[in-house]
Amino acid sequence: MIPANKAYLDRLVAYFEQPAFIASDPISLPHGFDDPRDQEVIGLFAALLAWGQRKTVLNKMIDLCERMGYEPYRFIYEFDPDRDGGRLKGFKHRTFQPGDAFWLSNNLGKLLRKHGTLEELFVRHLPSGHTDIAPAIQGFSDSIMQADAATPQRLQKHLARPDTGSACKRLNMYLRWMVRPGPVDLGIWNRVPKSRLMLPLDVHSGRQARKLKMLERANDDWKACEELTHKCRRICPEDPARYDFAFFGLGVYGDPNGE
Repeated sequence: MIPANKAYLDRLVAYFEQPAFIASDPISLPHGFDDPRDQEVIGLFAALLAWGQRKTVLNKMIDLCERMGYEPYRFIYEFDPDRDGGRLKGFKHRTFQPGDAFWLSNNLGKLLRKHGTLEELFVRHLPSGHTDIAPAIQGFSDSIMQADAATPQRLQKHLARPDTGSACKRLNMYLRWMVRPGPVDLGIWNRVPKSRLMLPLDVHSGRQARKLKMLERANDDWKACEELTHKCRRICPEDPARYDFAFFGLGVYGDPNGE
């Protein structure tokens, strides 16, 4: 049975999923590049740093782009710790410290030189028979941590994994950006079915989902992400993550019709 609030959620998606959404959102950073390789690299940094005031996030990302010479793919692909590490000194955002920027850049560089793209790295962990992308998120994060034996454990706090119970909000958001087509999302990955995407769940979207009786679980964790995504798949099996725009929009802006 399709939930009764399908029409309501579809109306919210239609309202919020518009090009005007881009300018004040972290997705504006990958939109600022033309090369898909640049988009997927800077998009990962933007997603991982997307917490706190959005204006601050955007300013920090502009700073990072400058440090990368506005060539994020080339900077990461060719990253040399001795030559390029100094360019990341002083870069921080909340708990993301210069050392985190260094090790994420170093490890991603090793992985890009091996796999070519982040999409390739991701899909190698995507089993064909699985209904969602949990194994691929797990493998993606684990691969980054394991790319260099000297990687400090503190980097792990920025790479969420389902096996810890995390909702993996920022990585699910990153995948929405990469996989779904526009007008807001980039749709540059074609090997991950959008039907397997999970909802980017956080405290705000969780609160709205509970108000709409679409989420019973009290904690905003991976099990809640699975529950909400399952409900959204009943509404739209081919594209459940589209409803992120509805929950996010309600949480940040409220109902445009005041309902």
